[in-house]
Amino acid sequence: MHQVFTHRGFEIHVRLTEASPGLYDAVFQIKGGVNVGVIDELGAETKLRKGPFSPQKAFLSAQQAGQTAIDAVIGEDES
Repeated sequence: MHQVFTHRGFEIHVRLTEASPGLYDAVFQIKGGVNVGVIDELGAETKLRKGPFSPQKAFLSAQQAGQTAIDAVIGEDES
């Protein structure tokens, strides 16, 4: 399964692979944005630890991890 989320001009690509019936491992990759230097730091696929997860938990956790990574590199959103 694959889903794409957006955050601050970047795309967070999340891919789930079935680890056992009904449970999934998740990886995310950050793409897009206008700052190429940020993508160089964030562009690798990152596997979530502490899995496997239900599909809903996997997507939510990967989305939050991606958002946190973006915020850590470019700074907190002031809004």
